[in-house]
Amino acid sequence: MKWKIIAFTIFMCFLLVGCTEQAYEPKEMNKETDICKVCNMGISFEDFAGELIYKNGDYEVFDDLGCLVEFLKDVDESDVGAAYIKSADGAEWLPVEEATYVYSKDYWTPMNYGVLAFPSKDAAEQYMKENGEGEVYSYEQLDDFQWGIHH
Repeated sequence: MKWKIIAFTIFMCFLLVGCTEQAYEPKEMNKETDICKVCNMGISFEDFAGELIYKNGDYEVFDDLGCLVEFLKDVDESDVGAAYIKSADGAEWLPVEEATYVYSKDYWTPMNYGVLAFPSKDAAEQYMKENGEGEVYSYEQLDDFQWGIHH
């Protein structure tokens, strides 16, 4: 009888593990082979890179936030596991929906969109104090942002 209880317990553990949400983590970029899904540029400046991770484990990489956001507009949300963008200092991957964004035509990015990502509004405001003013955006507000080269 004890072996049945043990077997049942093990079975339930496997069942519960299978029911938990999968974590989708960004992968290391490879400057030699990774190219932006939208503009076909190499990922020369990893500090501005973005990644889309599908639920099936496939990845798409982007050289700039604008490319990632524009691509996401045409993707079935139910296929997406996660999307990340590098923070403005390049130190960490941020979930695109949680980051705070700052735009200025004077900020440089690989596609010259001028939009940078920050882990918090405080970090964004500190950056603007040190590097020149900009406009703060949430991820939802980027839906209406006019992507394109900003001079």
